[in-house]
Amino acid sequence: MIAVIQRAKSGSVSVDEKIISQIKLGFVILLGVTDEDDETDADYLAGKISHLRVFDDKDKKMNLSIQDVKGSALVISQFTLCADTHKGRRPSFIHAASPEKGNTLYEYFIAQIENNGVPVKSGKFGAMMNVNLINEGPVTFVLDSKQR
Repeated sequence: MIAVIQRAKSGSVSVDEKIISQIKLGFVILLGVTDEDDETDADYLAGKISHLRVFDDKDKKMNLSIQDVKGSALVISQFTLCADTHKGRRPSFIHAASPEKGNTLYEYFIAQIENNGVPVKSGKFGAMMNVNLINEGPVTFVLDSKQR
């Protein structure tokens, strides 16, 4: 499971030109689920993200978690994170989870973030979405559950 985490002043996701979810301070998380992932991958990433100290304290040092700043998460499914681009010029998605498995683990991941005390908004699984955010910093991290 791959997550791109962006520290955001605000974020929103739209489907068919209509905003369906939005947050203020927190993380915009793009989540890719591979065919090898299971609930332990979601548990690992949800725990890591919920406690990652990347928000500024009063001394402008990255020392606070999303929980500390009472932030929210906007989680967007993005199977293209699972692309294999090693050969040729057209990405292969053979390692992306099936839509059924991907949606199940996406929903499970959201529940685990919430279980860690972080309010969550989400995109619409499988839909064409437009994602807007103000990336504060910019601060962006890529986490892969297979690289523990």
